[in-house]
Amino acid sequence: MIRKLMVAGAIAAPTLMLTGCGGYAATTSTTPVVSPNSAQMSDHFAENGLGNAVAVIQHPAGEHHDGITYVSYQGPKEDPYVASYNHETGEWFGPFKAGISIMGKDPSRKIDNHGKPTMIIDNAGYIHIFFGGHGGVLDLHGENPLGNHHYGENKHVVSKRPLDITEWEELDTIPPFGTYNQVVKMDNGDIYLFYRHGAHRSDWVYHKSTDNGRSFGEPVSFLKHKRRDDLAAVDSWYPYVTKGVGDEIVVNFDYHLCWDGAGAPDARGHTANRQDMFYMVFDTGDGSWSNIEGEQLPIPLTREVAEEKTLVARSGDLWSFNGPVTLDNKGYPHIGITMGEDLGVSKTGGPKEMRHYRWTGTEWVGGKAGVLPIANGAIVANDPEDVSFLLASRSDDGDGIVSWWRSADGGMSFKQTREMLRRPNVSFAISTFIRNAHPDAQIMVAERLAGTDRRNMYLLGESGLVQRPKSETGITRP
Repeated sequence: MIRKLMVAGAIAAPTLMLTGCGGYAATTSTTPVVSPNSAQMSDHFAENGLGNAVAVIQHPAGEHHDGITYVSYQGPKEDPYVASYNHETGEWFGPFKAGISIMGKDPSRKIDNHGKPTMIIDNAGYIHIFFGGHGGVLDLHGENPLGNHHYGENKHVVSKRPLDITEWEELDTIPPFGTYNQVVKMDNGDIYLFYRHGAHRSDWVYHKSTDNGRSFGEPVSFLKHKRRDDLAAVDSWYPYVTKGVGDEIVVNFDYHLCWDGAGAPDARGHTANRQDMFYMVFDTGDGSWSNIEGEQLPIPLTREVAEEKTLVARSGDLWSFNGPVTLDNKGYPHIGITMGEDLGVSKTGGPKEMRHYRWTGTEWVGGKAGVLPIANGAIVANDPEDVSFLLASRSDDGDGIVSWWRSADGGMSFKQTREMLRRPNVSFAISTFIRNAHPDAQIMVAERLAGTDRRNMYLLGESGLVQRPKSETGITRP
């Protein structure tokens, strides 16, 4: 039976006001949309981002609530920082440090980047931040029952007062082993926290909270790590999780073959090689999981079942890097995933271009090469034919660019419709869409400055960059 995906009412993700978004109002201008500079104003709101300060896979990193946009990012010593912007008054507040990561304190270690903060606001108005983990430490945290260890400690902090970012308290609600936190709040206020329960050889799990995040149930595995019988390697995964229609949560994911050191096929050892693409749906109403056609799935999902029941597309010889999923107004999923050739040099394989896949109601289509740039970013779909990406990419001469790319033919072709930000000789890290985003504050961007791990942080929306007085951008509050 084909899964019934028709939607009654608005699409589920993300909540954006899309008037003019990505050139929807027939604009094809490539002129950067930024407010005029002055001696007093800055295009960035903070200067204390660190490393990969934001990322698509750890989300949401911000939320708009009652006229104020709240944002979180990785700051000095890999600690989480939070700032807010009042859309009525035009005033910024913060950033304030929201917690202390055990990572980032040893100057002999590289920046880990796995503990970037994820944010959600509960129904009582308290702000929750999840951060700091990359598998936990055996000597500190003991055995990991669902995987292996590496570093860090997954933590959960909450604001001491509703909608107040100045003071935070740490809650003992989750295991220390998690990384890649992703959080979803349902219409009834239930909060679902998803993450990998350890380092590469670990299950992906979720916890459920029914009391505004003050407590969470035990971890439930939904993607199974498992040692291969035919190779010296372990099955592993990278999913992107977001709210779907009604009580549903939708998940797209790619596969990671985690080689043993001695069994790796080349001298690079363990690499970031990821392959193929998959999709499934979690019905939080009855706790069941199913594929796109409505067939029930055994959970936790193994590689063998995933390949048989949930496969979207094979990546072949290309390496993939999983990206975001969204639903159009028919409830059909649209997926962004980056793919590229393995150049055999670095552990990442090489540059990867964005590709688009979608469900037509009867089959998966897409994956056309060469229609989108080497980039990463967020996706939004109106109807099945009308889909846009907001992407961070680079020009041929090395400029960092954030721009809208739109397709009016279901992903067969894309056109760059609106350039939102350009800076010479930099690259950008980008978040996915801010939850319940205000049209003037849709996404965060971190500017990678050459020769330093410090990052300028931008907030970007339909009116361009949200500016701040220059005298405030260097402020970092404890």
